[in-house]
Amino acid sequence: MRDGKGAPKAQSDWSDMMRSALRGDAAAYKRLLTEMAPVLRGIVRARASGMDLDWCEDVVQDSLMAIHLKRGTWDPGQPLRPWVYAIVRHKIVDAFRRKGRAVHVPVDEFIDQFEAEPGTDPLENRDAETLIDRLPERDAALLRCLALEERGSEECGRRLGLAPGALRVALHRALKRLAVIRKEEGL
Repeated sequence: MRDGKGAPKAQSDWSDMMRSALRGDAAAYKRLLTEMAPVLRGIVRARASGMDLDWCEDVVQDSLMAIHLKRGTWDPGQPLRPWVYAIVRHKIVDAFRRKGRAVHVPVDEFIDQFEAEPGTDPLENRDAETLIDRLPERDAALLRCLALEERGSEECGRRLGLAPGALRVALHRALKRLAVIRKEEGL
């Protein structure tokens, strides 16, 4: 293409083509869409690295369809490219939302690297201690003995001066109080 002075034009003026198309020039509209499609493909592929070509082409087609359907909302006094680029950006975001944030990567080859070391979570005891500290002293001492120190019920009963039946009742009550605290904390 050449500009009005006969010099080659670096980029065709999409705005002029859209203005002509809006006045009913079907050939200008066809030329506009033909020129627009490869540019949109480049934008989508650049912004959607890692997505397959079919996904990218779907976004391009969605963008072209949106441009077609919304062309009457474009202000002919404004440049067309920023309007088109905004539509494409929104269509890319919409497509990512539909796909979801998760990127699925096959992990069969290195699944064994994800296995956790056997044992307890190092923060588990700290978190349990924090909750237990909010209990009355006898309840806290009972739960520390049984759960955190992992001592038997006979030993804990002796340490706390509780008969086996009394220990079971005290444990039940302590666990109920702990459940209330956890519920209040939203845990």
